[in-house]
Amino acid sequence: MTRDSSASSLIVGGAASSPRAPLPTLPPLSLYIHIPWCVRKCPYCDFNSHTASPVLPEQEYVDALLADLDQDLHAVYGREISSIFFGGGTPSLFSAEALGRLLEGVEQRIPFAADIEITLEANPGTFEQEKFVAYRKLGINRLSIGIQSFQQQKLEALGRIHNGDEAVRAAGMARQAGFDNFNLDLMHGLPDQSLDDALSDLRQAIELKPTHISWYQLTLEPNTVFWNQPPVLPEDDTLWDIQEAGQALLAEHGYAQYEVSAYAQPGRPARHNLNYWSFGDFIGIGAGAHGKLSHPDGRIVRTWKTRLPKDYLNPAKNFQAGEKSLTNDELPFDFLMNALRLTDGVESRLYPERTGLSLDSLAEARADAEQSGLLQVEPSRLAATERGQLFLNDLLQKFLS
Repeated sequence: MTRDSSASSLIVGGAASSPRAPLPTLPPLSLYIHIPWCVRKCPYCDFNSHTASPVLPEQEYVDALLADLDQDLHAVYGREISSIFFGGGTPSLFSAEALGRLLEGVEQRIPFAADIEITLEANPGTFEQEKFVAYRKLGINRLSIGIQSFQQQKLEALGRIHNGDEAVRAAGMARQAGFDNFNLDLMHGLPDQSLDDALSDLRQAIELKPTHISWYQLTLEPNTVFWNQPPVLPEDDTLWDIQEAGQALLAEHGYAQYEVSAYAQPGRPARHNLNYWSFGDFIGIGAGAHGKLSHPDGRIVRTWKTRLPKDYLNPAKNFQAGEKSLTNDELPFDFLMNALRLTDGVESRLYPERTGLSLDSLAEARADAEQSGLLQVEPSRLAATERGQLFLNDLLQKFLS
């Protein structure tokens, strides 16, 4: 996920009166492709995913994805794609033949950067060596494997379809298939999880030598089974101990934290996600996909696509469900809620370059955040302090009127 950010309606003090300039250059462009089907819906999942039927409508869905992309092409003419992310759902349910036809169709419409990063989300229960070798031959050069835990009791509590041994084998199969760049998704703060349990999962993940680990806390989200039937989660003190000990363990083994829940070996951060967090552009195609596109005249537009697969595949319905042009009031918060997730933040110059607004519009709130110890006193960067990273919501509140 992909993990798309939706436009915020919150208002930032001082921005409404700031003039907005045309953008001097357009940011990098990415493509997000949503495959909405899973073998089974997990009780904690609030993403747009749906239980798959025995036979997936691969051909029809690929046709729809390309037709959806065709409708967005006018907004990106002359640009190239720097990264592609297949999210879901479980994209690895699709055959290599279907994904190959899709990638070929995309490249016929928009040029690929020479060093394009193409990521596919996959779950251990869907791994087949021959299929993943074929994925690699298509040009898919990065995997994101949804492990969540290696412990059977925890996997059962999370409703996962794989076991710990399958998770370990999946990493080995990825490497054998030619993927030298892959992420392991791991959760902590699981039902009845102890500090030792959490560190055991992390040690097992590190032993598999992925280039990237996404390590994030389980949260109870509305419209999920866990929201309506909450499991017993660890106490706050245990969660804090897990966070501190886990971060130290990851750092000890060379995984640098570069975002709230992302840790990478040197030179291996997820380029696609970095583009999101640095307010880059992305086209979103597929059921429920979100997009964000900048225009040379200064307009920045967020879009979202029809959510239910049956509606997305219905020729009588539009692919696009809605769009919103971000106002001057909305832009600063929209920019900062992404940029300040990054451990090192972003260069200050990126703010005017990607919003068309002057840095002066942030001056008062920025000074207050610096004096409160939440924002680094560094004119050339917009970056949270360690305390600011722990209290990110409090930091962002400083930029609200």
